[in-house]
Amino acid sequence: MDFASNRSNQGRQAFCSRRVVTPNGIRAAGLLVRDGKFAAVVDLDRIPADVEVCDFEECAILPGLVDAHTHINDPGRADWEGFETATKAAAAGGFTTVVDMPLNCLPATVTVEALEAKRAAARGKCWVDWGAWGGVGGDNQAGVDRADVAGLAAAGVLGFKCFLIHPGIDGFTMVTESELRAVLPEITRTGLPLLVHAELPGPVETATRGLQNADWGVYSTYLESRPEEAELAAIRLLLGLCREFRFRLHIVHLSASAALGELAAARADGLPVTVESCPHYLHFCAEEIADWATLRKCAPPIRERENRERLWEGLREGVIDLVATDHSPCPPAMKRVAEMNFAVAWGGIASLSVALPVLWTEASRRGFGLDDVVRWMAENPARLAGCDGFKGKIAEGYDADFIVLDPEERFVVSEDRLHYRHLVSPYLGERLRGVVEATFLRGREVFSDGRFLGTAHGREVGS
Repeated sequence: MDFASNRSNQGRQAFCSRRVVTPNGIRAAGLLVRDGKFAAVVDLDRIPADVEVCDFEECAILPGLVDAHTHINDPGRADWEGFETATKAAAAGGFTTVVDMPLNCLPATVTVEALEAKRAAARGKCWVDWGAWGGVGGDNQAGVDRADVAGLAAAGVLGFKCFLIHPGIDGFTMVTESELRAVLPEITRTGLPLLVHAELPGPVETATRGLQNADWGVYSTYLESRPEEAELAAIRLLLGLCREFRFRLHIVHLSASAALGELAAARADGLPVTVESCPHYLHFCAEEIADWATLRKCAPPIRERENRERLWEGLREGVIDLVATDHSPCPPAMKRVAEMNFAVAWGGIASLSVALPVLWTEASRRGFGLDDVVRWMAENPARLAGCDGFKGKIAEGYDADFIVLDPEERFVVSEDRLHYRHLVSPYLGERLRGVVEATFLRGREVFSDGRFLGTAHGREVGS
């Protein structure tokens, strides 16, 4: 279906569907767009006669998705990804805003100068809007500079990210508890969230020492090397620090469902804690990962089927707030497919173009609706990133970012659907449900029917 043929992108417009996902439920509605904003959401019989109407009929209209965990790797490692390819992949996947992580780029986004270098790298290349997380860490072992935290906050980062374990890449260092304690007063003063890769090195090092003679081509070896206890111990440490300093804590890419009870209790105690998981933890399971399948390596690891189902219960109960891609691409050679060695393969999964159908496939078979998906992939990520006043909802005054989704259509993932720089994916060959037919950024169509339209006019959030 070619949706692009009857849209001029000129003047006042109304976009209609029998299934529009609004903050007040799913309804038949017309979206009136003016100057890149939603001017109104009206009943179909209340659309003014003097506007251009585009009717998507039974396809659903969702707010543009917000990915709070994207590794764009630019500047410095644009051969891994880059702003142009990452944002094209995002548009094709229904994301209209992505927030870039501070590592994997060179320099890491730990200073204002590095942030400005990132802005220069993004200029004129973005097909969707973007923001930046600042880094709490550094490119050496000199510790964390509290002045950099204050400077980055003033310069416009949306929050901060740190690792409690080696991040697996040069150019960004982990932080110890003492370093974290030294910088937490400054982070608390900014009012911005601290996003944490919550694994402690001790349990990982202990487990790995016991696997020196194991077969690292076997997935169970890798899984055993990253035990749940590494996540649980890190989360307990962080919850204690959150009680002490009252900073906004966000746990990224939760894979260990055993932590859900303690996280729920912390929230019940009033701690400002939010949690994300990722499509790969909600779709794959360890029992189905073949030996040597290094494309499925990520950290923390994909765990067992029962663990996956408990993560879904965490979403149902609201303990897990959002789903983020953790899009973490690399050159194909770094996945070490030929070597079949989980010990040395890059630990990351690229998924921007297919994250929505992956999640919708799994969510719909468990009885969830499109309104749940919007909460997990648009509303709550926008709230985390501080842009929930103008992103993540179809509502009057918000940016007219929206996508057209055929929620019933099924497809098999092929390379032509990926759009990011390296067409490497553990989802290739997977049969999924839900096709993004079109993506609009501030009322202008940027993707339709597998094609990119117009020019790259994405901009930094808040600019």
